[in-house]
Amino acid sequence: MIIRHGVVLLCQRRRGDSHPLKWEFPGGKVEPGESPASALRRELAEELDIEATIGAEIEQYEYAYGGRPPILLIFYRVEEFEGEPASLAFEQIRWEMVGRLVDYDFLEGDFDFVRRLATGAIL
Repeated sequence: MIIRHGVVLLCQRRRGDSHPLKWEFPGGKVEPGESPASALRRELAEELDIEATIGAEIEQYEYAYGGRPPILLIFYRVEEFEGEPASLAFEQIRWEMVGRLVDYDFLEGDFDFVRRLATGAIL
């Protein structure tokens, strides 16, 4: 989660991607030999053209999408980064207040996390 001045950066998946036009937090898959934090740093550079300092882990849990093996979702806090986020891999990006996150059509695996964020149970 990229946080700046009390708002969070949201990313909307492209129309041609799996789960088209769903909202998510930036990040991605861990490649062999990478730690989750280094994978996030790489993904943020590739997707948003920023050099981020990865902060503390906020939460992690497993989620399974329709008959597929579960995936491990790990959320980190990112408050320090160089550059201005640019939408290199998304339909659009948007800064939003945490309390309004429930107004967005997030990926299913993020629903509970987003709900708890919006109610102040996390952060």
